[in-house]
Amino acid sequence: MISRRALFGAGLALAGCRRKRSSGFPGYAFVANQEGQAVAAVDLTAFAVIRHIRLNAQPTEVASAAGVRSVFALTPDTGTIHEIPIDKLEVTRKAQRGAAALSMRVRGKTLMALYRSPRKLSALRIADLQPAWEAPLPGEARDFDVSPDGETAAVSFGAEGRIALVDATTRKVRSIVTDTEVGAVRFQSDGRALIAADLGRRMLLIYDVETARLIVRLPLAVRPDNLCFNPDGGQLFVTGDGLDAAVVVYPYHTPQVAETVLAGRGPAAMAASDTRPPYLFITNPPSGEVSILNITTRRVISVAAVGAEPGYVTVTPDQQFALVLNRKSGDMAVLRIHADMANRAKTAALFTMIPVGSKPVSAVVREA
Repeated sequence: MISRRALFGAGLALAGCRRKRSSGFPGYAFVANQEGQAVAAVDLTAFAVIRHIRLNAQPTEVASAAGVRSVFALTPDTGTIHEIPIDKLEVTRKAQRGAAALSMRVRGKTLMALYRSPRKLSALRIADLQPAWEAPLPGEARDFDVSPDGETAAVSFGAEGRIALVDATTRKVRSIVTDTEVGAVRFQSDGRALIAADLGRRMLLIYDVETARLIVRLPLAVRPDNLCFNPDGGQLFVTGDGLDAAVVVYPYHTPQVAETVLAGRGPAAMAASDTRPPYLFITNPPSGEVSILNITTRRVISVAAVGAEPGYVTVTPDQQFALVLNRKSGDMAVLRIHADMANRAKTAALFTMIPVGSKPVSAVVREA
């Protein structure tokens, strides 16, 4: 077992100078480097990579959850899930339930993985990475999500125009016919409604999960390529092709589009903070920037230059930092979050920049 002291010392050597522990988050950012075929462990007290964990395949996603002391990396081309305990920073177990996978979700003590070959949804017990159950799927999946209580999974089938609702207890599959191309699917925070991205008609489709009936269609100014909830689930933000803007949606009660806000060039992936005021960090891959939107006022208050082709952003659990992954330049930009990020120049300064590897595409932050 690797001690925290040893890891911190290694991080200091790489950083070249010592930073106060109070200036960072007492944990790690685990970064999936797709072309580097590795997961980089970044010490967020030293702000340095302390280990590259080799996978010998291309990871596209990392995931974890509260109460789980491991991080999981998915290499879809091999259909393999790699377990990395936080206190060891090395792969200790693997699970492979098919030849090709698409994505995964961690809910409680279960990890669910969506497979393309064979076409199925596989639920694994985190305790032993053995299958708890599996459900065959009727087509080529595009995306999936799992309800907060882990009892229902929703799978979209892209141009086939269908959504499957899978009951985790009975393994029964209910089908929703949409007659359109469906992209991302996301459960509301209470699990009662499902939001589906209608890519063909540039709408959001909201369904009642219990009855599988359509509640409402919400036309959008953009194609719903990227969806992001604020921390309490009360607002949904949408970006995509069609307009350099973010659409603000109220998904509860009577779902409605609240506002469409200009948000930099080609706004894409997003992450929301739980600060006061709350912020939405919107990546702008064409310009190498992040636009920072005050969620309360719904105005972009500043812009940060972060690197080449930012494609992923996440916020640390203590709400101190926004971490931005730059796919082309292979680094992670760190923005410090503070109460007043607006200034006269409307620019936000970087806290630091950390080289992490080749084509970083996903990250998860865990306390040490």
